[in-house]
Amino acid sequence: MTTPTSTYNPLLRGLPLLDDLPSLDGASVLVRVDFNVPLRIEDGVPPAVTDDFRIRSAIPTFDYLLGHGARVTACTHLGRPDGAPDPRWEMAPVRDRLAELAPRVELLENLRFDPGEVANDPAFVAKLVNGHDAYVNDAFGVCHRSHASVVGPPFQLPSAAGFLLQREVEMLGGLLGMPRRPFVAVVGGAKVADKLGVLGALLERVDVLLVGGGMAYTFLAAAGHDVGVSMVDHDRIDDCAALLATGKTILLPLDTVALEAGAPFGCGCREGRVLLVGEEVPDGWTGLDIGPLTVERYAREIASAGTVLWNGPMGVFEDSRFAAGTRGIAQAVAACDGFTVVGGGDSAAAVDALGLAQRVDFISTGGGASLELIEHGDLPGLAALRRAANAPRPGEGAARSRPSR
Repeated sequence: MTTPTSTYNPLLRGLPLLDDLPSLDGASVLVRVDFNVPLRIEDGVPPAVTDDFRIRSAIPTFDYLLGHGARVTACTHLGRPDGAPDPRWEMAPVRDRLAELAPRVELLENLRFDPGEVANDPAFVAKLVNGHDAYVNDAFGVCHRSHASVVGPPFQLPSAAGFLLQREVEMLGGLLGMPRRPFVAVVGGAKVADKLGVLGALLERVDVLLVGGGMAYTFLAAAGHDVGVSMVDHDRIDDCAALLATGKTILLPLDTVALEAGAPFGCGCREGRVLLVGEEVPDGWTGLDIGPLTVERYAREIASAGTVLWNGPMGVFEDSRFAAGTRGIAQAVAACDGFTVVGGGDSAAAVDALGLAQRVDFISTGGGASLELIEHGDLPGLAALRRAANAPRPGEGAARSRPSR
């Protein structure tokens, strides 16, 4: 495995790390974690955590704090409760699993049961920090949210980034510094509107942009191709055309795996004819994956890259008929000798499902947060930590690069 090419990391400047906290002996520490984990929900059976990766990822930070004599209380959201208690999203199953992995760590009830969390209500911040002596943010996946538990405590307590958050900053911040060249970005997913901002930001940084997924058909339409009844955001065609006109190297699919009109797709579907076509999708057909020529072309670009960032599947990969594109890109990224980053979300799930996770240099825990970071160069959660009273000031270890655990 490789590492980022540069020790320069603009995001580490002024960011308080665990060593910047005052003495923890006897202190009570509030830790914001991201335990928004999948649950098994079955009638007659208590809910249970089905994937504890996010819980296990927080253990090094817990161990550090406990080893320095602190009492630790964790807090997180779970699911999408609408600002009120909801039995479906109670923390009991997560608390049970945490008790097995870190029995000395307490866990508060779901933060989003209180409307003050999403609203960043100062009264809710005061309630959260009451009785605590320090705050640690170890939840990169929510650092793009200006929620109370993310941006409020650093203004009230000595604060720091936990080891998991520090690792995200070290790895993704390297992409904002001086990445190895060529820098290749692979971006997929369904909705182009959600990613126009990050695409524009990436074009300022990368040498090659490879486009796939449902969003590719808006680009293909902007380039003058027929796309059948594939997903197209007609309100964004002009925006895509403007990106194509920048003169930057943007590669679009050379071929498409399409499904006949009206046929269903998704897990377990087998109905309808599937057709491999070129850049033009026939009337009535829906493009649902990049084809083998595209995989081959994209894989060549990835193989020669010094740095690769991949975010978003290349097709409807939960349907095996339209999974080859995502599988091919995952294999190409895993085989690349450059520094490889997978930006969380469905891409991370695909890499894990294919057994390739150990061959990727870094897999982010936050898909949305990683894209926001690339687009804006910072995140509200990181900015809040830098404003903590104990944060390093200019000239105080500005070029720090402490190892994360």
